[in-house]
Amino acid sequence: MARICLTLPTNRACAATIAAVHEEAVHAAAHFGVEVHFLILDSAAERDRAGHAAAVAGLPPVPGVVVHHLGEAAQRTFLAAVLRRARVAGAQKLLSLLLPDAVSYGACTDRAFLLAAALGCRSVHRRDSDSRYQTASGRPVFPVHHELATLGLPAADAARRVDADALNPLHAHKPVSLVGASFVGEMSVDIAEIHDLDPAVYHDVVSLWAPPHWPEERKRALVEESFRGAGTAPFGGDHAVLGAVDPMRVDMCNVAFHRGVYEAVPLPPATDTIGSDYFLLHLVHDATLPGVLHNRHIVNYHTDERKTGAGFTAYQMRFAKFLLSMRYFHVLYDGLAAAGAALLDDRHRPRTAAVGELVARSTRLDRDENVMRLTALEIAYRKLGGRYAGFAGVLAARGPDLLDEAARDMADFALLIAAWEPLVRAGAATDVPGSAR
Repeated sequence: MARICLTLPTNRACAATIAAVHEEAVHAAAHFGVEVHFLILDSAAERDRAGHAAAVAGLPPVPGVVVHHLGEAAQRTFLAAVLRRARVAGAQKLLSLLLPDAVSYGACTDRAFLLAAALGCRSVHRRDSDSRYQTASGRPVFPVHHELATLGLPAADAARRVDADALNPLHAHKPVSLVGASFVGEMSVDIAEIHDLDPAVYHDVVSLWAPPHWPEERKRALVEESFRGAGTAPFGGDHAVLGAVDPMRVDMCNVAFHRGVYEAVPLPPATDTIGSDYFLLHLVHDATLPGVLHNRHIVNYHTDERKTGAGFTAYQMRFAKFLLSMRYFHVLYDGLAAAGAALLDDRHRPRTAAVGELVARSTRLDRDENVMRLTALEIAYRKLGGRYAGFAGVLAARGPDLLDEAARDMADFALLIAAWEPLVRAGAATDVPGSAR
């Protein structure tokens, strides 16, 4: 029986989400005959983690569904064993990248990738704790239904299981490597208040995502579509399209990757940086790997901890670091697009060394563009006044450190890529700690 990994990373209380994702696991096992390993990677505070353990204990046992609830202590035990077995240089540094003290959207998913290898899974399907499923006729609309219908199949075979085929026939022999959709509801990044306060400042801030050389019209279009997902329209019936999936149309709370992708290249382990987990969407697209884009969008919502005080400052800092990361990622994405299918080996897997070389090259970029971004961002926040002006002061004080961190994040990514294949092999031979049910 084929195995898949349905993973839920979390650092907040989410007992209701655990129950909902377990229902999706049950759906997958019942409809597709797979063994679903529901993997909860728990970085929440002790009290919330205890609540999650109680929620897991209360889940009904279901044939074909295995639940793993791993706190950070268990995750650290697993990673340490993997690093010992892999015998790679700089093991302590790699451990700190894979399980940092700070929030890292990429690192938590990299841990899921390594654990999926340990569990013998053929794919990883990621959900988030600050989202929920849409419903139709009173029943949840599970994305896994589309994911398991096509993921891993030769595109020519997958074409018979979708509603539309927009794939270049040149790629029909390659495997479907990504299946995903977006979200409806609140913006993926919690900056709607900036737009409410001053639409012009909102434009100035969000346009910093774009390369500086883009014409104003193109920046305006980016601002209009950024962070809005699939809008607000409710689910009205299935529609899935085979093709080259635009990374802007997929959210990481609603995506599945085939092992051929994530066992070759990890996600950037950058800390405190929104969007650091989206790299593989770009890699799949630019390397000419087929994907399926469907419309079982997940409902996004914002939790309260990012709204006030230290939570507000931390969240805005993650957004600022996202903007600074684009100095490197735009150049990296250009390199991926230029390489195209040459990024793939004869098994249609990304060539780890080729991707690693592009990442390493990006670390040699100058910082002038990011100095400009920081200055523009500080000016914009000061215009908003109130707590945003206060955050502008934090940016000004931390500016040199933030420039260093953005550059170091890319160097860390290159380091992790260089060690990734031995880590995956070691992960496949390492037991997962803790009890499963």
